[in-house]
Amino acid sequence: MSRTPQRTETAIATPTARGVDIRLEVVVIPVSDIDRAKHFYGGLGWRLDADITGDGFRVIQFTPPGSPCSMVFGSGITPELYARVELDVLKSVGELVVSDIEVARAELADRGVDVSEVYHYAGSEGRVIGPDPERRSYSSWASFSDPAGNIWLLQEVTARAPGRVDTDETTFVSSAALAAALRRASVAHGEHEKRTGGQRDENWPDWYAEHMAAEQAGKELPL
Repeated sequence: MSRTPQRTETAIATPTARGVDIRLEVVVIPVSDIDRAKHFYGGLGWRLDADITGDGFRVIQFTPPGSPCSMVFGSGITPELYARVELDVLKSVGELVVSDIEVARAELADRGVDVSEVYHYAGSEGRVIGPDPERRSYSSWASFSDPAGNIWLLQEVTARAPGRVDTDETTFVSSAALAAALRRASVAHGEHEKRTGGQRDENWPDWYAEHMAAEQAGKELPL
């Protein structure tokens, strides 16, 4: 006898309004043997993004072919080292990237989420409240927990690090992401025109395209 599927609140719930894009960037998995896990995932042909060893900790990141999301595992979570960015990642269940950390944090807070203040890391000072002063990519953070205590990290990413993108293809997951990239290109192009004597650049569409493609691929940006 067949059974009729039951509709649940989870299955039909939809966001009330579209806000800033929040993309799943990293998931953290537990392993009992780091080197064995590294050998296994390397054998799958996954890209090794990082193998970072520090004072009592180790963090390894792999990305499956064509995947926008990476996987992290490692060891060395201790109270003395918890302020380190790498260990914050390992302590979480995953990492979410956004193009504007302050807007993303505000939207979460408006939805009733107990989200931390935006913060960055400043060398020996450790964690400091506020976004990175230079607003560098990968340098501004926030975090929140779900009812079960699972920790999620938010990270602001506007330009990819070299090697993070497999190909030269330029894609945007939404119109909001494309608009944000256009705004950043517009600001950079304004500086470009100042350096060229304030003359209007008739080929600005080509310059925008080059800037946006290079930014997404983690390559050197045009001057």
